[in-house]
Amino acid sequence: MTESMDFGLNRGASRRLGVVVAMLLVLLTGCASNKNRAPVEDRVASVPQPAASAAVGTQADAAAALPGAENAGKPGYYTVKPGDTLIRLSLDNGQNWRDLVKWNKLDNPNVIEVGQVLRVIPPEADPAVAATRPVTSPRVEARPLERAAATPAGSAASASAAAPPASTASTPAAPVVTAAPPAPVVREGDEDVNWMWPAVGAVIVQFDEVRSKGLVISGKAGDPVYAAADGRVVYAGSGLRGYGNLLIVKHNNTYLTAYAHNQALLVKEDQVVRRGQRIAEMGSTDAERVQLHFEIRRLGKPVDPAKLLPTR
Repeated sequence: MTESMDFGLNRGASRRLGVVVAMLLVLLTGCASNKNRAPVEDRVASVPQPAASAAVGTQADAAAALPGAENAGKPGYYTVKPGDTLIRLSLDNGQNWRDLVKWNKLDNPNVIEVGQVLRVIPPEADPAVAATRPVTSPRVEARPLERAAATPAGSAASASAAAPPASTASTPAAPVVTAAPPAPVVREGDEDVNWMWPAVGAVIVQFDEVRSKGLVISGKAGDPVYAAADGRVVYAGSGLRGYGNLLIVKHNNTYLTAYAHNQALLVKEDQVVRRGQRIAEMGSTDAERVQLHFEIRRLGKPVDPAKLLPTR
């Protein structure tokens, strides 16, 4: 009796175990079939473009949308870099910053964007000619030489000087031979600038294309600063870092001059100034000592002022 009961219990347990095993097999089969469908992966695959590609496209569209992008790389145009300002670009290209505003139709001259392309030469100018215009020698004045033979003194000589002699039948005197004056150097109109020194102090730093793009002239606070040549003031202010109170004078389409570190500016933008006119007072704004930093720029490129200024 006991053996039969135990056997029955074992048979019931075996049935239950079989049912459990069958259920597990069904579940495993179902999971295997679900793997083939992968509903999550299908939904991801339905997205048209990955997010990274969309971001790249957005950046490219933004770059193409910047003003003047179609002129990038062309002569006469400049692509704005980090740290650029309109005043710096006007100085580096020998232009009036107001002209840059006009040529590029800028709404706010204080806001230019990195990657923006700006026209930096006049619309009517040929960029190839402007970039290759040669530097010519300083002006040479041709003065007539005095005659080799002195004119005899007396009233007769005065009468001869007042009226030409009457023609006679006698053999004319041999003409007086004078040395021919040297031929003047041919110069373009914009090169013909009558320069003068902008201050009377000693030069304490010479021109260097990398470290000092002009001459540094010593002096005392309040010493006069003079216009080095006739021109028009195209900038008066302190918006260019490292220059302090700055004046920029444009003399023609080729040359402009810069006068930095002044303690006071005595002229305003768009004012016409004359050679030798007092335009500022020497100072030490944005500098360690009282000084005048003086630059001459030709087509925006700094040149050595000592080669153009008269010998002291």
